[in-house]
Amino acid sequence: MLNKLLGPCYKKLVKYWLPTAGTWGAVGAMGLIWVIDWCLLLDLMPYIHQWQI
Repeated sequence: MLNKLLGPCYKKLVKYWLPTAGTWGAVGAMGLIWVIDWCLLLDLMPYIHQWQI
């Protein structure tokens, strides 16, 4: 159904933009962790919870 709406040209564009979108997604996730208090996120991980920071 999606092929009927978008066509082969967009399929090729998505194929080329997937690595870029993945990279920007990873950078955005790391930026979000940096902005949020990272100690708060580490407290949610049980194997790191016992570290004294």
